[in-house]
Amino acid sequence: MLSCPMSLRPRSVLQRWRATSPLDGACARLEAQNDRTLTWQCDVTRIAAPTGSEAARGAWMAAQFSSVGWHDVVVDAVGNVIARRHHEVERASRSEGAVWCCAHLDTVFSDAAPVVTQHGARLEGAGIGDNGRGLAAVLALADALHACDLRAPREVVFACTVGEEGLGDLRGMKHLMRDASPAPHAVIAIDGAGDDRIVNSALGSTRWRISFAGAGGHSWADFGVANPVHAITALAATLQAVSLPREPRTTLTIARIGGGESINSIPREGWLELDVRSHSDSTLTMLERTLRETVTRIERSENARRAPNTTPLMSTVTLLGTRPSGALADDAALVRIAERATRAIGGHPRLATGSTDASVPIAMGIPAIAIGAGGRGGGTHTHDEWYDDTRGVLGLQRALRIVTAAAGWR
Repeated sequence: MLSCPMSLRPRSVLQRWRATSPLDGACARLEAQNDRTLTWQCDVTRIAAPTGSEAARGAWMAAQFSSVGWHDVVVDAVGNVIARRHHEVERASRSEGAVWCCAHLDTVFSDAAPVVTQHGARLEGAGIGDNGRGLAAVLALADALHACDLRAPREVVFACTVGEEGLGDLRGMKHLMRDASPAPHAVIAIDGAGDDRIVNSALGSTRWRISFAGAGGHSWADFGVANPVHAITALAATLQAVSLPREPRTTLTIARIGGGESINSIPREGWLELDVRSHSDSTLTMLERTLRETVTRIERSENARRAPNTTPLMSTVTLLGTRPSGALADDAALVRIAERATRAIGGHPRLATGSTDASVPIAMGIPAIAIGAGGRGGGTHTHDEWYDDTRGVLGLQRALRIVTAAAGWR
């Protein structure tokens, strides 16, 4: 099993959390079982889970939940894994809702199994932090709650979601929150490393694919036929010049562009993909209108220049995904809980904005935040991703205290 060197363990804080209560006992168990948590982190990371192909990793997580005593485990229609404790199912209908603790299953990488290595407290491998760490954390929390028989007034439900990354469009969380049972009193998404950030503001986004299609032809013999790549590059140049508001902060990124068959052919298609982000849904709506108007104008302009009696260009605008915006107030009860738990481990709470699974419940008016699962990390979304477990246990204890406090444990 993997180990965290004794010199790296933050004893001064942990010694205050010895087993004087079930919660203190659960915190102590997180320390005692840290080697196993790191093993889980490596093992789950080695299971390829590109967005849309999370089934194998989901099955592994379901088996691990069962192994630590959470026997009411189901996989829903879209592939989310949901774990509950039997003794809490009956009382859920009488409670004031449940605390949902979630971590996403998918990664940005292909279906090749990632290689994971360890160098002391440092783990390396694609996805080891995002979200191998988050998935290992929810298993560690589930184990600690069960082993110490820690029961709060509200039920705690664990969920591992699909489709959080890239074009997944948060589909797992959207499905989960649509008809969540038991109803969510609060949602805590655990994503990656870190022990100070509290994401309470959801960054909205829209993602688009715009294409122009034409007849194509020979670059010499058919010159004058409307050229889709000319149109798509004109669109790219125009979009780069769009004036974006600084407040609310808004970004527009042309992320991918392509088209054409060969160097001596007039392309039959040109396309680009666009990522637009803002704190404001109304700004996103305004930019959608600008985008559609610009596409129509360029289509008309390119068709007006084509040779007589040739096929006109046709444009297609496809919405690839939407991520909602919104915010949980800085002084909301769940934010205050997270701030107190952060200070309790000697950290300095940092409120932040992000596009995470927490965005969905935030936009629905459900108290929600996203937090890290301890330790430090870097190289996120690259094959050089790394995780350092220094202070890792403290991050797990912070997460446990947030979850249990939100569930009513005092």
